Amino acid sequence: MSQAPADLHPLVQEYLHELHVLRQLSPHTLKAYRMDLGELQALATDDSIELLKVTNAHVRRWAGRLHSKGKSSRTIARALSAWRGWYDWLTEKDACRDAQAGRVTANLVANPVDDVKAPKRLKSLPKALSVEQALSLVNQAVKEAEEKKDLESIRDAAIIDLLYSSGLRLSELLGIDVMQSKDRQQESAGWLDWDAAEVTVLGKGGKRRSVPIGGPAMQSLKVWRTLRDELEQADVSIALFISATGARLSPRTVQARLRTLAMRAELPTHVHPHMMRHSFASHVLQSSQDLRAVQEMLGHASIASTQIYTSLDFQHLAQAYDKAHPRAKAGKA
Repeated sequence: MSQAPADLHPLVQEYLHELHVLRQLSPHTLKAYRMDLGELQALATDDSIELLKVTNAHVRRWAGRLHSKGKSSRTIARALSAWRGWYDWLTEKDACRDAQAGRVTANLVANPVDDVKAPKRLKSLPKALSVEQALSLVNQAVKEAEEKKDLESIRDAAIIDLLYSSGLRLSELLGIDVMQSKDRQQESAGWLDWDAAEVTVLGKGGKRRSVPIGGPAMQSLKVWRTLRDELEQADVSIALFISATGARLSPRTVQARLRTLAMRAELPTHVHPHMMRHSFASHVLQSSQDLRAVQEMLGHASIASTQIYTSLDFQHLAQAYDKAHPRAKAGKA
């Protein structure tokens, strides 16, 4: 990798000084600018190119060079942004000055970094539990509910069962009321149809959708509702999931309780509510291969958002193949 030169070009120094004095950028941001512009100068020096005569072709070649040396797309994008900013600053001056001689030395007709983009970042796959891990977590919650028979344990079992059964977002789950309210001052964001075993929620973009609830999850919810009804009093929220004080449950409480249960179930990963949604989508897709149905249940506006789970499905199949096929690893011996 090219080393940033000890002495930056005078015009680079002038630009950094302006960022510091006039724009008052933070020391951390200025350090990043200095490093990225220093790398630009080093790349130009390596190719014997004057900074004021850099072309679009040079910049494209250097971006490719950074990529080939293992720089991440995010790092390259940041560098290009810094380079673009400096050349924009130069073009605004109408001409590039020789900082020492004070005379015009070159004219920049256009910014050489324009239209140069960093390589596309690989979209990271969502983290999902395996079927065995998801069932282990749900069984741990149900076991504690049966043994302790306290409000928190019974409520947690219903929450985890519903998250995995219906693939809800945390905000959607916490917006569910014990029954639908059409009061203008307190219209329900979500509710359960106890007879039809369906949950209706308000998703992103203000779109409502209804998702079926599995039998075991409905059983956990009914046990929770029975206990919840015993708490009914004037100051109890109409929310389905409430705290011991009767208030609607907070996201942090659910996150903390789920994390604790996952540790008790000895799961080897940090489990959060959205991971249960990913697990739901991945496992339903593995079984049904019905991408459109999964899209509707998740409430995705675009099928492209749902297609990422096909990659998880392929990972699952590849792992199963490696474990089961007698010649899967024959070439690796």
